[in-house]
Amino acid sequence: MSTAGVLLAAGAGNRFTGPQHKLLADIDGRSVVSRALESLLGASLDAVAVVTGAVDVSEALVGAPGGIVWIQNERWHSGIASSARCAATWAAHQQHEAMVVGLADQPFVTSAAWWAVAANAGPIAVATYGGRRGNPVRLAREVWPLLPHDGDEGARTLMRRLPEIVVPVACEGLPDDIDTVEDLSRWN
Repeated sequence: MSTAGVLLAAGAGNRFTGPQHKLLADIDGRSVVSRALESLLGASLDAVAVVTGAVDVSEALVGAPGGIVWIQNERWHSGIASSARCAATWAAHQQHEAMVVGLADQPFVTSAAWWAVAANAGPIAVATYGGRRGNPVRLAREVWPLLPHDGDEGARTLMRRLPEIVVPVACEGLPDDIDTVEDLSRWN
């Protein structure tokens, strides 16, 4: 079964008031987005895509290995659901049977978490940290048509609507988001 990893990096990051977009902000000499992508790549999934939109993150990823697919979400302003839809459309065209989706503003999610969620065969598998749900989330091909089209929730909507098919996967690491300058300052 072919499984793709997808990093969602399309949002505007409006709560972050720093001098650049939050994904380009520095944590110990590396951008937030490059740390997140490195973890995804470390999971050795069958393919990797990055969904972009509000800001060009490609310069922050100079030196990343080839083979990463860049998906431009022209509707990024309509919310994360449109990015999840872009990812599902790409994954379907590539004949993947599942995709594992995570967020580019979560630089402390580990490769082991990406891999553990990808290895679960449930229709929806979600990383848990100390019993709390987080990212990444594995979505089997059968649930992609059920993803919302617009709004600020993607897989979370499906997990609420279909709790009987959600499999929690205990993971180590930190699912902390970098949403504000204060969030960033905790790590620098």
